[in-house]
Amino acid sequence: NKYYVLVMFCYPSGDRLHLGHWFNYGPTDTFARFRRLQGYNVFSPQGFDSFGLPAENYAIKVGSHPHDITEENIRFIREQLKVIGAMYDWDKEVVTSHPDYYKWTQWIFLQLYKAGLAYRAKALVNWCSSCNTVLANEQVTAENRCERCDTPVTKKNLTQWFFKITAYANRLLSNLQKLDWPEKTKLLQQNWIGRSEGTEIHFPLAENRQEVIKVFTTRPDTLFGTTYMVLAPEHPLVEKITTAAQKQAVESYIEKTLSESEIERTSTAREKTGVFTGAYATNPVNQEKVPIWIADYVLLSYGTGAVMAVPGHDERDFEFASQ
Repeated sequence: NKYYVLVMFCYPSGDRLHLGHWFNYGPTDTFARFRRLQGYNVFSPQGFDSFGLPAENYAIKVGSHPHDITEENIRFIREQLKVIGAMYDWDKEVVTSHPDYYKWTQWIFLQLYKAGLAYRAKALVNWCSSCNTVLANEQVTAENRCERCDTPVTKKNLTQWFFKITAYANRLLSNLQKLDWPEKTKLLQQNWIGRSEGTEIHFPLAENRQEVIKVFTTRPDTLFGTTYMVLAPEHPLVEKITTAAQKQAVESYIEKTLSESEIERTSTAREKTGVFTGAYATNPVNQEKVPIWIADYVLLSYGTGAVMAVPGHDERDFEFASQ
């Protein structure tokens, strides 16, 4: 019987392994040995996740070329793991900064690109001015700081590469049930994929009916109760629709929002704030004009970045309307 035991690969971008690393590699190696004693043919590979900014930052710190210090650390860590008696199959070692490895990541990317699943687009991203790079949401602390260097994180509108995960979201969801994973882990994945069933509704602008605000809602039956609309401050329509009288207030609010994390913005304990754009949309079912606001509790990364506010049916909308 074959058995595959995979542990997180080492990062050769610091002062090598210390005692704390044992808590990552020791127990998994023990488990692999246990399976082998049970008669399994165990495959337990090891490798080095050696590409990326941490390796570059460490090289700058010690005054060495990234290639040289990375290779030196790999040699040292490899010997450390051998000394503790780990049973890794070193014949199958992986080093992500070596061409014989990353040529395959490039190949995979090209297949995704050819299939239309990789594309470029402008997007608002987390930016660390110290690391001089984009950060994932998971790399930004609750205090809106870079997890690596503790620098305050800002927002930038940059051209980025994206994978069109939404094209196979349903397949990812259905296949979760086939995995022998803990239920709480599958639930986390399910929530991360974030499928919602609802309706996309178009609200024409009152001054230009050719331009519409797209809203996704799970409650289209509440459309008649819409009293105002809210756009994410980063929504591309904000600049177009803001009136001259509201321009300064809107720009000041957007600037403030750029220094806030998504965790802060969506906190239920926080008072809702916003600014009127001066513009109006038209409710498509009754032709009534509804004012358009911007508010930080609406995220461009969620749904369409616009919501139809129905205070009579939504607690968050009611709280905002009551300000």
